[in-house]
Amino acid sequence: MIKIFFSSLFFCCLMTANAQSTFKPGVKGGVNFATFTNSDADTKTDFYLGGLFAMKFSKFYTLQPELVYSRQGAIRTQDNTLVANPTIPDGTELKYSLDYLSLGVINKFTFGKGFHFDVGPSIDFKVGDNFNEKGASEPIGLDLALIGGIGYAFSNGFSIDARFKQGMADIFGNNYNNTSDPEGNGNIDDIILNQLFQVGVSYTFDIKK
Repeated sequence: MIKIFFSSLFFCCLMTANAQSTFKPGVKGGVNFATFTNSDADTKTDFYLGGLFAMKFSKFYTLQPELVYSRQGAIRTQDNTLVANPTIPDGTELKYSLDYLSLGVINKFTFGKGFHFDVGPSIDFKVGDNFNEKGASEPIGLDLALIGGIGYAFSNGFSIDARFKQGMADIFGNNYNNTSDPEGNGNIDDIILNQLFQVGVSYTFDIKK
């Protein structure tokens, strides 16, 4: 995953140096619908906000680095019959916040009239969480993710998009190498990953030469 990310950055620099392109900075924001895999958590609704730099190399392809502040997490209802915690009453709604500064390298493939397909990796740095307040373990400080989605770009610089983002690293840093499992699966069904659906808008600015 890290190799994919830095390969994309290298490709970005190479294309910038050798191609006749258009470059447009921009801003973006929207709504996150976030949860955790392999848990009894429900979806937590929050927001993301950041900037982008669209480098259009052809009519069909744009490379778009993005730096985004993303508020994620999940909601879980305390069930003391499953996980006993005397400090949290049974049935309490717990909102777990897990906030990241996300650096993504998005490949945008345009088709039709304004429609585009987005795909790329991101590396996410944790900037805040409230897990200790909820009696849970501290999440690790880094996540790696894959992003995919679709969108539509208007001629005035505005775009709308919908994306799915799948974390690739257990949020607590656990692995699933359990040699005692005869099936060789270890505890892979227990790994907890970030997972979210994003809906948002962006705007790119024309740079006058």
